[in-house]
Amino acid sequence: MRRVITKVGVLTAVAMLAFTQPADAGRTGTTHRATAEPEAYFEFDYPPAPDRVVFKLTDPDKIREARDILSGAQSDRSHVLGRIVKRPAPYNPGWSYHLDPGSISFFAFAIEVCDASPRYVEDHLDEAGGAFLPGSIWCPWRSRLLREVPAPQGPAS
Repeated sequence: MRRVITKVGVLTAVAMLAFTQPADAGRTGTTHRATAEPEAYFEFDYPPAPDRVVFKLTDPDKIREARDILSGAQSDRSHVLGRIVKRPAPYNPGWSYHLDPGSISFFAFAIEVCDASPRYVEDHLDEAGGAFLPGSIWCPWRSRLLREVPAPQGPAS
């Protein structure tokens, strides 16, 4: 019982940290990319599985952070964390879910109650949000940001 309470407490702390906005969030002029690039798409994997997941970022600071991870300028917080949305997204083909762009952040360490492979999430999607991935928070420990991908063609996603 104590272990479960500890995990829930740690998960709450991780979620609070993950969704805290930076001090300069919302300030105009924070980055010049905000006007030119309102969104960007990135791909990660979960070794040793061959599965890849694409997610969308809409926050200029998060876009810059993802690019810093890819360039090697940021290496401490490099794993992907976000809230699962139980609907497919056109930019994340092959999966029945996607990550809520506003919930995505990057982390260095997390706890086991939010870790799962992309395939396991897909296979147990109906259970996500309960005992499996409480709050629908997914933090794949072994996630590796691989690359920025082009925006999908066609209707706005």
